[in-house]
Amino acid sequence: MVKFTLIFSIAFSIWFFYTCPKFISAVDTDNLQDICPTNTTRQTVFINGFPCKNPSLITASDFKNSLLNHAGNTDHFLRSSVTIVTASEFPGLNTLGLSVARTDLDVDGLVLPHSHPRASEILFVSTGNVVAGFVDTQKHLFQRFLRRGDVFVVPRGMLHYSLNSGFDVATVFSVLNSQNPGMLNIADALFAPNDSEAMEMLKKRLINLSKLEVDQVGNVTFFEF
Repeated sequence: MVKFTLIFSIAFSIWFFYTCPKFISAVDTDNLQDICPTNTTRQTVFINGFPCKNPSLITASDFKNSLLNHAGNTDHFLRSSVTIVTASEFPGLNTLGLSVARTDLDVDGLVLPHSHPRASEILFVSTGNVVAGFVDTQKHLFQRFLRRGDVFVVPRGMLHYSLNSGFDVATVFSVLNSQNPGMLNIADALFAPNDSEAMEMLKKRLINLSKLEVDQVGNVTFFEF
């Protein structure tokens, strides 16, 4: 019996150490050195991430980025703009498992349902009033009205959206825990860009969801928290 237990323990240990990396690889890898800004020269070897710059060429400029300084273009049907800055545009983010984003919402602006398959997202409302929400795999809708200074978190891979619920322009800054979070836009996959009638219906549907007195919408359960 003791011999069987010992053999089982050894076999289990071998199985665990060989399979554990498969689960660990589901997220961005940890940094193995202090800093590793992206080497932006032409890449001839494709790896899961970006190669590092020569340490002798690293400067303080690698750790500053100004792409989120200005509002994006909201002069279109959805009245919104989303700018995501990853390690491709911000070398200092390489291997840190982070990216940043800015969302601008004009009056009646809306960011349609989308997900980030490789990252959770935390949103900070800089200006304006915003409604943000996400739907989990059990079809539960978690939604909240956000004011300036409020923070809202969206778990990894969850379908989420945001809309301007006030009478002034709203600005939201986000941090995502992946240097390449990805974006799956459900509306773009279902509708043609010029299908304004379908997009208008979807926009009205989401605006209706922002009414906090609603308990249920179809088979989606509403949770206020």
